[in-house]
Amino acid sequence: MNDNILKQIIANKQIEIANQEKAVPISFLENIVNDTKPAYSLKQYLQTSPTGIIAEFKRRSPSKGWICQYADASNIPASYQQAGAAALSILTDETYFGGNVKDICIARPNVSLPILRKDFIFSRYQLLQTKAIHADAVLLIAAMLTPQTCRTLAHYAHELHLEVLLELHNEQELDYLNEYIDVIGINNRDLKTFHTDVGHSLRLAEQLPQDIIRISESGISTPNVIRKLREAGFNGFLIGETFMKTTNPGETLKQFIQDIAL
Repeated sequence: MNDNILKQIIANKQIEIANQEKAVPISFLENIVNDTKPAYSLKQYLQTSPTGIIAEFKRRSPSKGWICQYADASNIPASYQQAGAAALSILTDETYFGGNVKDICIARPNVSLPILRKDFIFSRYQLLQTKAIHADAVLLIAAMLTPQTCRTLAHYAHELHLEVLLELHNEQELDYLNEYIDVIGINNRDLKTFHTDVGHSLRLAEQLPQDIIRISESGISTPNVIRKLREAGFNGFLIGETFMKTTNPGETLKQFIQDIAL
């Protein structure tokens, strides 16, 4: 995997968003969004969920290629809810992950769980998009932002009543924490090389604020890993490929949850 993959993704995303702005001007989004609070709080659901699993809907990844090319957003997220997911993550990047903002629009009427829009967010326009498609929370990735830009985006997300999941990967990124962050996510995957190591979450656990909801992302494939992460203080676990690579993601999640309880 090319160690400049994150730079490639960001460069492509800037072009993609510029084209979307031409098709749907920011003024249009400003006129259609409202300031109502989201119906579902990612933070609260993770605090009360017995599983803590954020089940992810994605069709492909830069490292694995197509995982489930024809995955249907109208039924898989709903099957996740039926299986016991705490929340949902939906990839909306098209070029590298095979997603689309329409996937959230399609999933939303069929589920009553928090939906995290997972994408490479760097602009106010994308936050307005996120609100317009009725997602409840947005991902901000420290590795692609400056601390000040991160704070500005998180502040504006709160003005739109969107919750913010800040994704970190190493100790240096702890400086990105600010008062507008609702949930911290530790990505076990290095976005520069796409190498995965769950040890990242375990190593950073003691350095995270004790009073904030924390989740571990990527590389979680067995119930035993969940148990170790819970012991380290993690409230949530973002898992996608483990479920999406099977013929019935919802059933796989259901069995996974049963295995955790054993």
